[in-house]
Amino acid sequence: MSAPLKEHLVLEHVLGEVRTRRELSRFNWKRLMDTFGDRFTRAWRLVTERRVKLYVFRPSGREIWIAVGNNAEYMIYPHAGYCSCSDFYFRVLDQEVAVCYHVLAQRLAEALRHYDTILEDDEAYQELIGIWKDYAVADMS
Repeated sequence: MSAPLKEHLVLEHVLGEVRTRRELSRFNWKRLMDTFGDRFTRAWRLVTERRVKLYVFRPSGREIWIAVGNNAEYMIYPHAGYCSCSDFYFRVLDQEVAVCYHVLAQRLAEALRHYDTILEDDEAYQELIGIWKDYAVADMS
């Protein structure tokens, strides 16, 4: 079994249990640590420090997930498994790993319901998307 496939299977199994129990058991914490290593450590830090944000734009209801990393803020589209970080472009797309630590953090934060929701008017959408895209471009250089 390929590493990315194993990662996906472990993550989906653990997230299923987390959604039901609303907590990460010691057993599942160890499974994630064994599977993702440093990526899980970094993701867990984002979750515990509430550095995962859900921007909800009104009145459209558009949603953008953001992970506040060490050097930038990264856009995440969880249903597509997408993140605007360089790790996504260089490791996830090359199928070395299933997810970057930002996506891992977002998925955990959502399952645990441990994130901040930020309400913005639709007028702010284009400006914020531009800022987040600039972060992504800077991260690639």
